[in-house]
Amino acid sequence: MSASAFSAWFCFVRASWRATLVACVVAMPCAGLCVAAEPGVTDDAIRLGMVNAQTGAAGGLGHGLRIGAQAVFDDANARGGVHGRKIDLVVADDRYEPDRTIDGTLEMIDQRKVFALFGYVGTPTTTAVVPIIKDAGIPLVGAFTGAMALRKPVIPEVFNIRASYEDETRALVDHFIAHDGAKRFAVFYQDDGFGLAVLAGTRLALQRHGLDVVATGTFRRGTTAVDSGLAAVLEGRPDVVIMVGPYTPIAAFMRAARHEGLKARLAAVSFVGTDDLLRLVGADGDGTLISQVVPLPQSDYGVIRDCARLIGRRFPEERVGVVNIEGCIDAKVMLIGLERAGPSLTRAALMQALESIRHLDLGGLTADLGADHHQALNAVFLTAIAHGQVTPLDAPAR
Repeated sequence: MSASAFSAWFCFVRASWRATLVACVVAMPCAGLCVAAEPGVTDDAIRLGMVNAQTGAAGGLGHGLRIGAQAVFDDANARGGVHGRKIDLVVADDRYEPDRTIDGTLEMIDQRKVFALFGYVGTPTTTAVVPIIKDAGIPLVGAFTGAMALRKPVIPEVFNIRASYEDETRALVDHFIAHDGAKRFAVFYQDDGFGLAVLAGTRLALQRHGLDVVATGTFRRGTTAVDSGLAAVLEGRPDVVIMVGPYTPIAAFMRAARHEGLKARLAAVSFVGTDDLLRLVGADGDGTLISQVVPLPQSDYGVIRDCARLIGRRFPEERVGVVNIEGCIDAKVMLIGLERAGPSLTRAALMQALESIRHLDLGGLTADLGADHHQALNAVFLTAIAHGQVTPLDAPAR
């Protein structure tokens, strides 16, 4: 059964179950047997569920996101938690496969009884569970994706922290046109909702300059079969190639492109996983631009210094990087929401509390949410690989 078909079937079954529950409550108003406390909340704990890639081709992304978030939650727990409740982060590995994301989400809601979902990774994986999330009325905070499908129209239960892929591609396109005089842009992308989202953002950015994409090439998610996609890109004779995928296939494309003599500038959006990409390509990636949705670890932002301190103290074996910093920032926003929701914690109270975060300084980054705006951050930070290291390129684009 496909991910979309399974989601539809699940929502029908859950709706039937809820109808039975309502009938039970009406029939026995004093019994108390049919009415449960808010899932995942006890006197001393709040249980959050994270379903993302801990292994596989995108495993570094899920791992990094978990490390950054866990450092923040552990620090909060050591200081007494939120209104006396400690955060319990339950993690399941979906290997960046939507069917596994569905299974993991169902388990988190129905068996693990989590209060809220947190830190999913990817567009195809996250969008696959939106029907389940909406039907359950369970909040999802801090998904590692910039897809507009999770932003417009606003999904009441979904709270995005990071900038969108439209924000990232606009920053990249504007830079290459202004600094390189580029006119011919190609896109090499993962052939699914993620890749299409970045392709759409690139086209929108180019339209502002009276341009369009000159060539596209694709690869299938979970593979490194890049040759046919590279051939399609080469036919377009591009000045710039925007690469869309996680680090493993993108590294394969970069090596193959250089072998074929491609002279175009290369760029990638943040989902590539900068630290893992550097590990694979090193100095062979020199000159590649990568858009980031958080500042680099060496940046002089208060929130970045604090995240580096928390991660270094809790996980000294981990290298502080942009992915675990993003997990740290996501967790900080989640804690703010939980604190504002008050001691009588409900899912509705958390969602209302998150929407109350307006123009809040996190330590150099401003978080802004609202009922009609479920994306907290907008800044994009352009970086470049030089001598096998990633360095900041310029001031943040907004």
